[in-house]
Amino acid sequence: MSATEAIPTAPEPPSEHGFGTVLASVRSFAFLNRQRVRAYGVMIAIAYLPMLAKAFIEATGSVGSDFLAFWGAGKLVVAGLPAKVYDIATEQAVQALAGTGQLVVYVNPPPYLFLTAPLGLMPYAAAWIAWVVAGWALWFTVARRLLPDAGIAVLAFPGAYLAASHAQNGFVTGALLIGAVLALRRSQALSGALFGALIIKPHLALLVPLWLAAGRKWTAFCWAALSAVLLCLASLLVFGADTWAAYPESFKASAVLMANEHGGPFFLRMATLYAGLRYHFDPTTALVGQGVVTIATAAAACLYWRRAKDEMAAGAMLLAATALASPYLFSYDLPFMAMPLFWLVAEARTTGWRPWEKLACVALWLAPLATRAIALPLHLNLMPLAAAGLVWMVWRRGATTDV
Repeated sequence: MSATEAIPTAPEPPSEHGFGTVLASVRSFAFLNRQRVRAYGVMIAIAYLPMLAKAFIEATGSVGSDFLAFWGAGKLVVAGLPAKVYDIATEQAVQALAGTGQLVVYVNPPPYLFLTAPLGLMPYAAAWIAWVVAGWALWFTVARRLLPDAGIAVLAFPGAYLAASHAQNGFVTGALLIGAVLALRRSQALSGALFGALIIKPHLALLVPLWLAAGRKWTAFCWAALSAVLLCLASLLVFGADTWAAYPESFKASAVLMANEHGGPFFLRMATLYAGLRYHFDPTTALVGQGVVTIATAAAACLYWRRAKDEMAAGAMLLAATALASPYLFSYDLPFMAMPLFWLVAEARTTGWRPWEKLACVALWLAPLATRAIALPLHLNLMPLAAAGLVWMVWRRGATTDV
């Protein structure tokens, strides 16, 4: 044995900077560069394919899909019976043609029938695929303008997958909301017309009138009102007064769902504070809690005009606040969240990432799907917390100095 080998070697002391290095790495999240974002985005987009195949099999099998309501309404419009879309017995009879054995009540306003009418010309399975593909393409065409060199991250946004897997209308409303914000700088008339088209799902435009007034965008305000009125008049002319007279029948079905004292899974699938409080507490507590948050977010969206550097910044706050303000919102409604999220990314690229900001953006990107996945096991939908975090981050980005 050599003299060197005979001398015991003391263990190296732990690095004083080991934990600090790890913490600094997490704070900056610097490893997540553009190349890795593209790679992960491609992998996630590919992973959606078998998931969507499963959703399609279930939608056309015994599980059914929300899309049944749209397809059934389209069938009735094509048959010349638009007023019957609000008659549950008639809808059930038509939806039975899909062979799923399920019934989904149609509750959208009459102007929405312009979108459902073409679906009635196709078999159920083909219509499902066409609706999903066309909706995703429409939304992506608009949303990719938020960050053109990160198209795959936009395309693979989990909120988009949820709209697709449910074959819901989140793509249409998301394209309208994002498109309206993008258009505001160039044309208030176009922006207002797009906002007004949200008459097809008016609770998503809850903050829009106040926000436009606060920003003194009076041309957009007037065009939004005109657009909504014209769509209503067009639907009155095309589908008839009987359809509008029958529309209040849909309120009864919605009221039954919302009044259900034991509607646990239904409330857990909703992405609102109202639903979270409603699941654990009484209706009054839920209404008061949601009311306070809605007023607060409305105030934040309106006041943000004072610190917003342009319409895009103000629009980011509007859509972030919308995710928190509406009492009736599902995970499939959230494709519009891409706008404030990718606005944050664009701002960070320009002015530099703040500590923890990149990690927070990744968490918010994942939030629609992640919160939906854990809601039933945890008996708690955490999406309102994610929405509140997004509001706070957009607000903070509006400050002239770091907070």
